[in-house]
Amino acid sequence: MNFKTINPYNAEQLESYTALTNEALLEKLDGNQAIFESWRKVPLAERCRLLKNAGQVLRDNVEEYAKMITLEMGKPIAESRGEVNKCAWVCDYYAENAAEFLADEIIPTNAAQSFVKHSPIGTVLSIMPWNFPFWQVFRFAAPTLTAGNLGLLKHAPNVFGSAKLIEEVFAKAGYPQGVFQNLIVHQDQTE
Repeated sequence: MNFKTINPYNAEQLESYTALTNEALLEKLDGNQAIFESWRKVPLAERCRLLKNAGQVLRDNVEEYAKMITLEMGKPIAESRGEVNKCAWVCDYYAENAAEFLADEIIPTNAAQSFVKHSPIGTVLSIMPWNFPFWQVFRFAAPTLTAGNLGLLKHAPNVFGSAKLIEEVFAKAGYPQGVFQNLIVHQDQTE
């Protein structure tokens, strides 16, 4: 199956994307447990450093990313730039605050000691809408990856170019392969 990205301003086709076959999708997912077992052991300070890197990659490439947002979903370029910069901010925010957010919390009970511990849970699938193609993803990905989880993205088909660029942001920032994956799949395959 092919997906076509159409510029809403002039109805011109921007790109065509081929959906992963079921076999190719399963191949991508097969290695997730091993990637997760490795990623969850990466020290929080290192995960925060990588997230800071992602914020810098966003700032360094704001024009390229903003152009893609505008072309795919029709947002004015100034708003697209603002969206990319907001994503860089959310990366910085979680990088600076994750240690506090994820710290064990001692809670009073009748037991000798009780606490809340925030442990990574595994692979998290996000199914995202088209209207804020970068922001919706980064507000999910920044805390999810920093907490030691993997992120899978199934984006809206009309913004697959943005999804591809987002996956590249994490690669350029130094994240290990497979920690964040963009899945070009039909909605029926998400189940």
